[in-house]
Amino acid sequence: MSKKLFSPAQLQTLTPAEIVDKINHENYSLLKTFHKDNLLREMLPVGAACNAAIDYVLGTTGPKNNSAEHIKNARAKLIKRLSVITPGEYEGFPKDSDKGLVVGFNHPSLGEIARILMMKMDVMGDKPMLFPVNLPWYESIAKDYDRILSLGIIITPMITPSTWLKLELRKGTPEFEAGSKLKHGFKDLYMELCRQTMKDGGVIFVAPSAGRQATVFKSKEVYDRTEPIIPTMSVLALDLLKDKDVNCDFMPMSIVPPDNYGRKLNFFKPYKLIPGQIFTADEVRKKYYKKGVSKLPDFDYDFHQRIADNLPHNFWF
Repeated sequence: MSKKLFSPAQLQTLTPAEIVDKINHENYSLLKTFHKDNLLREMLPVGAACNAAIDYVLGTTGPKNNSAEHIKNARAKLIKRLSVITPGEYEGFPKDSDKGLVVGFNHPSLGEIARILMMKMDVMGDKPMLFPVNLPWYESIAKDYDRILSLGIIITPMITPSTWLKLELRKGTPEFEAGSKLKHGFKDLYMELCRQTMKDGGVIFVAPSAGRQATVFKSKEVYDRTEPIIPTMSVLALDLLKDKDVNCDFMPMSIVPPDNYGRKLNFFKPYKLIPGQIFTADEVRKKYYKKGVSKLPDFDYDFHQRIADNLPHNFWF
């Protein structure tokens, strides 16, 4: 079925949440609306792979008359299949904590996403899990939103800086105004979901690079602190920890991809997922937290460094 286009009136009047609902349930596409079909086509193989996996684990698992058992068995089957198709090694991750956990990882490819999902379902069970997903990838899997949610995985769209540039929206046009509104609106939806996920003792997985990037630090200049660092982790920390009732930790995770990996899923090639030293909520509040600021560059830098510490130096910058 062909994707539907948002009308100019819809782009002006619908809230970001209503836009997302139409993408999820009515087959609408922002990318097609903005004449960027190519960005959607690039992600179609990933969407097809996700759809096939969900069809298999939910369609071939029982008992169908017991929802809780059905989902539990489907998760177990998915873990077993992923361990073969997208293998990964992981040890040392926390599994019995009631606290919320924000996990930040280096993001060299799409392949680590499947390994992270496998690790989370295997080690952390049915704790709710939140994934911010770049818009092209999100649209490729949006038709499976409800089935993904049934497995305990909450996805929400983001317009990353790289995607914003690729949209090539001209300033002063209605499309630019709509895109700008959605870029900020999607971020607000994400932060709202983050707060709720942490209060529910869940897990947030986020790539501090805000996109696929071969190294932890964007460049040597960022590593040397002569250029600013992307404030992904500190924006989360500032928002979450301003609420004294939120007690969440921040864990760096180092991704070691296979030799000769590509930017895609890298089927049948083993990855390593290595947990780093956790920043506790108390540590972040006492050492880094400052009211009234929009970012904490020292926290961002130290978080990136703890990811780098468990990686070969060629992955640092």
